[in-house]
Amino acid sequence: MNGRKKRKLVLEDGSVFEGDSFGSNLDKLSEIVFNTSMVGYQEILSDLSYTDQAVVMTFPLIGNYGINDSDFESRHPGLDAFIVKDYCDTPSNHALVETLESTMKRFDIVGISGVDTRRLTRIIREKGSLKALITDVDIPNDECLRLISNFEYKKDQVKRATRKEREIFPAKEERFRIVAIDCGMKMNIVNCLNDLGVSVTVVPENTEAKEILSYKPDGLFISNGPGDPENAVNAIKTVKELRGKLPIFGICLGHQIVSLAYGAKTYKLKFGHRGANHPVKNLQTGLVEITSQNHSYAVDPESIKKTGLQVTHINLLDGTVEGVECKKDKVFSVQYHPESAPGPTDGRYLFDNFIALLKEAKTNA
Repeated sequence: MNGRKKRKLVLEDGSVFEGDSFGSNLDKLSEIVFNTSMVGYQEILSDLSYTDQAVVMTFPLIGNYGINDSDFESRHPGLDAFIVKDYCDTPSNHALVETLESTMKRFDIVGISGVDTRRLTRIIREKGSLKALITDVDIPNDECLRLISNFEYKKDQVKRATRKEREIFPAKEERFRIVAIDCGMKMNIVNCLNDLGVSVTVVPENTEAKEILSYKPDGLFISNGPGDPENAVNAIKTVKELRGKLPIFGICLGHQIVSLAYGAKTYKLKFGHRGANHPVKNLQTGLVEITSQNHSYAVDPESIKKTGLQVTHINLLDGTVEGVECKKDKVFSVQYHPESAPGPTDGRYLFDNFIALLKEAKTNA
């Protein structure tokens, strides 16, 4: 990393980490979180669920397979920064189109390498997600801490992550048509649905129930996305109005939105779940799935009582709620990402379950 600009990472607890710049050289104030995945930095980079966050990658070598054209989850990433131990600027991959750094520069994403990410991750685990500043090494630490103390987290992440116009993704051999509410939707979800013969009309998060019904869909999907789920007020209202009228499937933030629409509550986890090896137990089958996760919030299990929802999945690491359903309304959701293939196909049955609900509803219409 010779010739790289020296930069530093300052945490709100006063911890300071110096390293080398890669990507953009902008100053960034963010919420710092960590991800334990061994691969998948391109998907993390482009996953809008990371909007306004600086991500510590616990795997030590990042950038070694570069960037390809097929693994982007969004057109305009919302990630603030990558913090890594070693950055590789000479990637090797048959599908390579550019380096990680060149992509980060295009989207003004900051990077700092040479950081002791094991120590940094331990701090986050002990103290929780923290405010953090990446800046030049010559900025006094007192000034950095002043900037951090005055920094407030934004509450409009979903508004910024959602698309502004309706967009249609047709299946080659259409069996069903659904509407997907985009709160920061990952493209691989659309791909999974298309592969099963589901044409997807993706709409902005503020789309009203009346408009959704005007498209005459067979079902409704609620996507993943960033931020506090309670701020997704439009999507929560829409689910309240459409539950029982259409089969509904939610993933990640969509799971939290479904739960809130039924009267449950959510809370912020200490440092969240971000990685590709989280064990989740399906309470209906007794089977354990290896799952990919990326979220800061969880559904309060006590608040689910008397909502009409039943818990279907739990996280075996900490017992948090990973899935709920209302059989009467043909509604279900999961906290993890079945489209992300960590198992690699452990959670794909959930899409089949959605197809079964669409078929049942269409048959009985």
